[in-house]
Amino acid sequence: MNADIRYRAKSNPSPGLLAFLLVFLCHAHGRAQPPGPQPPCGADPVPAWPGPDEPVVSRAWSRPEFGRDWKPPLCTGWSATGFTTLVTIAARFRHTTGADGLLRRIGAISELAGIRYWSNTHKQWRVLIPDACALTGMQGGRCRGGFTTSEMQAGKPLYFEQTNNLTGKGIYRMDVREASPDRLVVSVENVGAVRYLFLTVFHPREMQTVYFLDRESDEVWRFYSIVRTGINASGLVAVNESSTINRAVAFYRSLAGIPTAMEPPAAR
Repeated sequence: MNADIRYRAKSNPSPGLLAFLLVFLCHAHGRAQPPGPQPPCGADPVPAWPGPDEPVVSRAWSRPEFGRDWKPPLCTGWSATGFTTLVTIAARFRHTTGADGLLRRIGAISELAGIRYWSNTHKQWRVLIPDACALTGMQGGRCRGGFTTSEMQAGKPLYFEQTNNLTGKGIYRMDVREASPDRLVVSVENVGAVRYLFLTVFHPREMQTVYFLDRESDEVWRFYSIVRTGINASGLVAVNESSTINRAVAFYRSLAGIPTAMEPPAAR
């Protein structure tokens, strides 16, 4: 055996070693790019909807899973990367008054006042929204009860004022992106800076939510929400994951007509 043949024999890895390397690389690739949240936009949602009459599927996503430059799914319409908190809720609920009935519930802003959530920090049910009202405009708008279904049209921004038990009073923009008998897509985000104890805790457009509602049958709708706070959100309001989930579930329960303080909470 000449020197060249001996060199090639030592250089070529065995089939077993090749298989090990392939498996290792696949696992490494999977860790580098984990599956992230996926709203129901032409693909099955992640997390998936639960079965009929099953509890909501809720998840708080971790920043270390994605790194600082996480890119939101395109159909959220969000352009900013990264997040401080990111929560998804998937559910099925019974509803018999169609898409117009759901729009009326979404538009009934003043009825958000008094909704409750389970505070994992305080180990009790607490009021999440002490006060809320629809506004006649963004600047200097007058308070009124809510928006009519005729006002809730795609491409027409709507504004409301809401007092949060953690961050205080703020003005928010609501956009109906899609409105058909079988599908509703509604987004909400803060318009101005949100302050807590005289400090800015959220800059404009740092509190963002998109709701996706799809009709499954005459009596059943599928619900998916994705809730994000921006990468520059203050640590003062970075509540624990369980409370963050329960806040998001409170809005879902209000929309679905479920008592918001019904036991058990989604997370403890």
